Amino acid sequence: METLLNIRPWYYLDESTRNILISIGIKLGIFLLFIFVALLVGKSVPRFLKGIVRRFSPQPFQKIYENLVDPLSKTLGIVATLILVSVCLNFIQEYTGFYRFLKFFSDLSIAVSLAIFISGLFRNFLRVYGIELIRKLGLEIDELLLVFETIANIIIGFIVAVAFAQSQNVNLIGLVAGLGIGGIAVAFASQKTLEQIFGTIVIYLDRPYVPGEYIRVHLSSQGLLFARVEAIGLRSTKLRTPAKSTLVVVPNSIMADADIENVTRGKKVMVLLYLDFLRSLEKSEQALLEKVIKESTNSLFGIDPNSTKISLFSRENYPGVRARVSFFILGSNENSLEFRKRLLELANDSILKKLQSHGIEFTMQEPTLYLESPVPI
Repeated sequence: METLLNIRPWYYLDESTRNILISIGIKLGIFLLFIFVALLVGKSVPRFLKGIVRRFSPQPFQKIYENLVDPLSKTLGIVATLILVSVCLNFIQEYTGFYRFLKFFSDLSIAVSLAIFISGLFRNFLRVYGIELIRKLGLEIDELLLVFETIANIIIGFIVAVAFAQSQNVNLIGLVAGLGIGGIAVAFASQKTLEQIFGTIVIYLDRPYVPGEYIRVHLSSQGLLFARVEAIGLRSTKLRTPAKSTLVVVPNSIMADADIENVTRGKKVMVLLYLDFLRSLEKSEQALLEKVIKESTNSLFGIDPNSTKISLFSRENYPGVRARVSFFILGSNENSLEFRKRLLELANDSILKKLQSHGIEFTMQEPTLYLESPVPI
């Protein structure tokens, strides 16, 4: 009761205490106001940069900006917003504990978003300019390009992680080196256990299968096994055989080294191209058309060999003929399919140039149709 009586209302506080509270309130108000402004300005940065590029930069640079940066406008807005919020934190720098707490998470958010943005820039550069450059060098394009993209992402993530650790006064390289020396001693003591753990890590990172998918795997004890993935544990993978409905438990270290065919993920995409010709084609021109299209498509990595079919039919109420070209693109995941679609765009340009060089004019209908179709078990 006595404690409650000692609590004084606002107007009973001495002048110095009131001034301190007023100062704190004003600073927090300004801080929140600047945070609100940072959120608004950060979202506008991509549009502002795009406007400057269109107004003051030459046409080639505008094209580069549209291909590389414009698809990442949302990520760029997030990076800009987080940087502005980090700058606003300086208004509360005198409140050391609160400032350091918010500053840590602010810097971490900036590092993560910046890594995602740089990774996206590299991916767009690889898809737009890298493929064309490799083709000009006469080298074969295959999924090694996707592997290179993954390695580049790992390098970008490592560099950003080191930079963030240095900004927080943490010697990340020294810490990793120290853990490596200690890890050697642990490795000798628990080699088998570490094999299982590393096998599990490989499976979770590479994701050759997930629970619920059907796979074919060659095991030394079982031979060729067709089964459904029941579960992936820390030590082993549980496989359910469809015939006997028995459960086969395989150590993850063995599964990581085994040859695995993922039946569930097997899929192909039917591609339909429509080419409209303003006049009828002679027999020789039809043969040339078939030759050019097959050479341009079958040479692409990931195109189902000998799946290209070309059909010619007349157009209703329009002069000339229409050619329908169909073939299948094979892929194991969405990323590789998008990669092959980009290659197909380059093939379309090749078809256009080759036919025009022989005096055959046509228009290609947009958009090209992609129809997904599962590969039968």
